[in-house]
Amino acid sequence: MAKSITPSSIVVASKDQISCDLAGEAAILDLKNGIYFGLDEVGATVWSLLAEPRKVGEIQDALLERFDVDAERCGRDLLALLDDLMSRGLIINVADEPNR
Repeated sequence: MAKSITPSSIVVASKDQISCDLAGEAAILDLKNGIYFGLDEVGATVWSLLAEPRKVGEIQDALLERFDVDAERCGRDLLALLDDLMSRGLIINVADEPNR
């Protein structure tokens, strides 16, 4: 059973996808089912940070440095995005991985 994502969770992009930058946005192809996903500039920034395992809090700190956004809203929106990406199998909560 997948654990919910919290600010202390460590997350990383799944190996079952490929992605590319499209003029500051991101396109992601889920290799398991062939579905494309698109992310805007903020989502693409998050996605680039997910190339390596990172704490959610570190991702939020990076967003707060780059974008003019309220910390509470940033945290809420980030958790929602990460939950959505995880539900689609595009990211992994490292705590859920048996080999870690």
